[in-house]
Amino acid sequence: MLSDECNWVGGVDESGRGPLAGPVFAACVILDPARQIDGLADSKTLREDQRNRLTLAIRANSIAWAIGFASVGEIDRINILQASLLAMKRAVENLSFVPARVLVDGNHRPRLKCPVTAIVRGDSLIPEISAASILAKTARDAEMLALHKRFPHYGFDRHKGYSTEQHITAIRIHGISEVHRRSFAPVRESMANFGGSGEP
Repeated sequence: MLSDECNWVGGVDESGRGPLAGPVFAACVILDPARQIDGLADSKTLREDQRNRLTLAIRANSIAWAIGFASVGEIDRINILQASLLAMKRAVENLSFVPARVLVDGNHRPRLKCPVTAIVRGDSLIPEISAASILAKTARDAEMLALHKRFPHYGFDRHKGYSTEQHITAIRIHGISEVHRRSFAPVRESMANFGGSGEP
């Protein structure tokens, strides 16, 4: 059992701040210096097959990793920034021990029991954050594929909830679902067009 006094550093990143639908996810990863993982990079610069391959490697070779998320309801209630920080906090708290410190991508820090440093472009500079960005992205993509099975007419399997032309058109035709973020402008506009509920 690893204790709170260990010297491990966790990298944290989120995925899904921009989409119109679905939860926001975050991951925390503590890499093992003795088990190098080649190819770590900002998840946005990687192909889907590369992310999937690296996800398996990260999970198998890291000292620890964990996923957290904030729901659509939480996003609408506390705003997407605070929901992202909440997802990050949950990811760190889902670890089996408290890391010595945490490095977070961006310029905002979640409130944690350990020291936190925010690093702009950390997902492309810090391997631990790169790994976290990959796990968060693949976890969120898997959730959007699951939501596609429930709501197939929105095309979540292709755009993952982002504001693409296809997605906007589907919202205009079908209204919004329970997994759409009502606090986001395009979704609010659809709700107005459908008389306030967003339902056709």
